[in-house]
Amino acid sequence: MTLGDPRSMQSRDVVVALLLRWLALAAAFGFTAWALNGMDVSGGFGTYLWLALLFGLLNSVIGTLLRLLTLPLMVVTLGLFAVVINAFLLELLDWITSSFTIDHFFWTAIWGAIILSVVSVILDALLGAVWERRKRAAVPA
Repeated sequence: MTLGDPRSMQSRDVVVALLLRWLALAAAFGFTAWALNGMDVSGGFGTYLWLALLFGLLNSVIGTLLRLLTLPLMVVTLGLFAVVINAFLLELLDWITSSFTIDHFFWTAIWGAIILSVVSVILDALLGAVWERRKRAAVPA
C-alpha cells in the first residue's frame, strides 16, 4: 500500500498523509528550483509550502480538466502529453504568484515538470515506506 491508500486509513491518518505529501511536494519544488537554471523561487520555506498548495489545487482542478479534454492525445502519446500539461500548470503558477518565475516556457517548464514529477514520486515512495514501517511497528504482535 502507498502513503495515501484510503482502504486502511482512519481520518487522522488521512490528514497526516496529506500533510506529508504537501511537505514532499514543497521539498520537490525546492530541489527543482535548485537543480534547474531558469526556475526561481523567491522566499523561504513558507513560500515553498505556498507553491506546493497552489500547484496541488491547480493540478487537482485545472489539471484534471485538461487531462480529460486531451485524453485522446494522452492515449496516442502513451501519457507523455501529461508532461506538457504539467509544464502548462507550472506556467500558470508562474502567472498567479510573484514568488515563482520561469524563464522560457518550452524547455524550462518542460524540464521543471519532469524533475518535479520524478522527485515527487521518489519522495512519495520514501515516505510511503517509512509510513508502512511506522504502521507495522505501532500494531502489537
